[in-house]
Amino acid sequence: MDELHYIFFHDQEPIHLDIHRDLFKEVTDRNRTLDKGNGPVKAAFITSEFESDMAERMCRRYQWTHFNYFFHGWASLDWYRGYDKTFLITPADQRQINKTFIAPNRIIAGKRLHRLNMLYHIFKNNMTNNWISCPAVCPVENISIVDAAKPLISTYPDIQDVFAAQQLPIDFPNESGHPMHSCWLSLFDQAADSLLYLVTETVAEGRRWHLTEKTFKPIAMGMPFVLVATQGSLKYLRNYGFKTFEGIWDESYDLEPDDTKRIERIASLLKSLDELTIQGKRDLFEMALPVIQHNWDHFYNGGFEAVLWTELQGMLARLHQYIND
Repeated sequence: MDELHYIFFHDQEPIHLDIHRDLFKEVTDRNRTLDKGNGPVKAAFITSEFESDMAERMCRRYQWTHFNYFFHGWASLDWYRGYDKTFLITPADQRQINKTFIAPNRIIAGKRLHRLNMLYHIFKNNMTNNWISCPAVCPVENISIVDAAKPLISTYPDIQDVFAAQQLPIDFPNESGHPMHSCWLSLFDQAADSLLYLVTETVAEGRRWHLTEKTFKPIAMGMPFVLVATQGSLKYLRNYGFKTFEGIWDESYDLEPDDTKRIERIASLLKSLDELTIQGKRDLFEMALPVIQHNWDHFYNGGFEAVLWTELQGMLARLHQYIND
């Protein structure tokens, strides 16, 4: 039987043409022999990006048809399974909150400059009394944080001075360099001490929804969260049955279309929470308990999986129809 079509899964990493150009060229080159050398009749491009300008651009460029499903939702259910049956996570209603947020940061250069932007505001606004990790040198790009900040000078002229004034690296107790913790949970004591988890997602710029396992760490650890991500990411998460924290604090940052201003609005929110008394933070955490419990139950007791399964079945049905029409 002569092969006519191909399906290309690019469903974990976000799309970056400058990084993936060679990969995409290789995929298209290898499939030119389909249909007796006439090239593919149909080509499906499957990602975990939704409402994505980048995915749409790639489809126009390579004549792909885009399909998507929430890869990182499935990965998180796998990676964080069973933690609800351990004694590692302090029950939410038994915590004594002393800090405003926990903010792990490992890769801070390259495509992750939004993390430098967020860290700049944390340092500039003297919010270092919280649980923060920050390297002196990006472990992936092998560039100092001061040099990595150069592209942001036009927006924040003092950014290099702010980073140079810090005593870096900043690590969590009993950690060295904050090793990669993608596929398991950690930092249980720090999390139990914090009002919220500041999630600096993999992608925080442009029009696309691309949440990863990072967003599900606070949910699986029974915590509130603030997302440094693309516009509408809280709305996107709510589409999967989770609740967020509007009414407890201001989540209007999620509506801000300007990527830089959105981080500034997050910084302003964090500053206002950081200025609360410890009792004030504990009162907010108590207000958040019903949302925390809902999200925990939805993640661990099958609700989220059911939504993902319905989505995946729908995607596979559309893919089947596309290939066979």
